Amino acid sequence: MRRPDICLFLGPADRAELEALLIARNTPRKLVWRAAIVLATADGAGTVEIMRRTGVSKPTVWRWQTRYLDEGIAGLKRDKTRPSRVPPLPMELRLKVIAKNVQETPPNATHWSRAMMAEAMGISPSSVGRIWADAGLKPHLTHGFKVSNDPMFEEKVTEIVGLYLDPPDRAVVPCVDEKSQIQALDRSQPGLPLKKGRAATMTHNYKRHGTTTLFAALDVKSGVVIGECMPRHRAKEFLSFLRRIDRAVKKPRDIPLVLDNYATHKTPEVQAWLAKHPRFKLHFTPTSAS
Repeated sequence: MRRPDICLFLGPADRAELEALLIARNTPRKLVWRAAIVLATADGAGTVEIMRRTGVSKPTVWRWQTRYLDEGIAGLKRDKTRPSRVPPLPMELRLKVIAKNVQETPPNATHWSRAMMAEAMGISPSSVGRIWADAGLKPHLTHGFKVSNDPMFEEKVTEIVGLYLDPPDRAVVPCVDEKSQIQALDRSQPGLPLKKGRAATMTHNYKRHGTTTLFAALDVKSGVVIGECMPRHRAKEFLSFLRRIDRAVKKPRDIPLVLDNYATHKTPEVQAWLAKHPRFKLHFTPTSAS
């Protein structure tokens, strides 16, 4: 027997999609019989016949017939959400957890863990985790910062940002820095190369060859890097690197350099060399700044 209040017509697109769900190997079982209920209803089958074909109860047949009429195929693919059996925590308690996390530090620890907060507030660790996730809190993470005391901070930042965003015509703006005390290591013996089913190998033992210093100049606009390794980190090596930049950047381009306040950048020897090479101009970042 068929429900008298059900009148279901399937358009060609919906019928093709439902039939495709029936024969697809990866369609979930529950979606298969939901599609079968709708197709059988459209073909004129009664409730008892649909129950026999799909193996589901009468209320289930009626439920998915109604769902399709109300929401279409999208409704068949979605399960109704059921309310949680656990009542939600009161907002007052949630705010207390957040306030305690922000304003207090646990005894004998640097930051709150879920277990410590749960014990302090009398709730479960999973509840603490949900409260933190909803509030976007990550107590285990700390970001360091340092405030610059440079009296010309604003002027220097404006000048350097302006160089990067709007460089002068016919100029290359390199960002120059040094990385000192790089370990020059060599493996005690060659490793095996990469091949199918095995990663490349490398010996655990190594030989020390002292340290080296990397001088690098990055052209932020093009991404080109001028680099050189030197044994020391003095004004002499810095002057040698400036000459390397001078050779690499063709004239008549100007070269405004952005660099930090390291002492070797400001020695009399460097100042004398810059006076003879007017296309170089140094722009120092504020003290205690990146």
